[in-house]
Amino acid sequence: MNADGGCRLYAITPSAPSIAEAAFADALAAALDAGDVACLQLRWKEATDDDLRRAAERLMPVCRERGVAFVVNDRPALAAEIGADGAHVGADDDTVAAARAALGPDAIVGASCYGSRDRGLDAAAAGADYVAFGAFYPTATKRPRARAGTEVLRWWQDAVTVPCVAIGGVTPANCGALAAAGADFVAAVSAIWDRPDGPAAAVRAFDRALSPYRRCRGACA
Repeated sequence: MNADGGCRLYAITPSAPSIAEAAFADALAAALDAGDVACLQLRWKEATDDDLRRAAERLMPVCRERGVAFVVNDRPALAAEIGADGAHVGADDDTVAAARAALGPDAIVGASCYGSRDRGLDAAAAGADYVAFGAFYPTATKRPRARAGTEVLRWWQDAVTVPCVAIGGVTPANCGALAAAGADFVAAVSAIWDRPDGPAAAVRAFDRALSPYRRCRGACA
């Protein structure tokens, strides 16, 4: 996933059994066809490995057919096993170094850094391909570990070459401020999948909001 074309959308699945069903795969295909999506993260916290394998069997081909990176949350070994493009790790998951060891040198490794510049620097030094900061706005998707302000994006853009993702309550209405502050990617869950007129309409709305921000750098998720 390349950020050179500008600030891009990073989609994250709902954490629900429905993502393993055919109807969700169809909705994903419609969303990816509607606009620029750089990555899909498979995030289903309560799932067993078999659950995730079943979901990936449906969703990964949809992404591959459209050149969208497919990243697994939390479980680098499973990501390697199924041939995903990479994995994303948080504070309670494997380290960046362990994820890299499991996935190999060419896979994508991303890391949640919450509101911490130090955590971001440590992840970048350990070889992360991108870091994620947030939550920037109130979110019902999960209880945020921390809140982040746009100043961390401005600082990161000036200080570090590793791309950054802004996450937490991101919508088409507020993503422009994050892109302007320095986010290379904006991540969304409910703003995509819970939109009343559907995920394809959500992607189109993000496309319109992000179109002025074609500045980003690096390779990511």
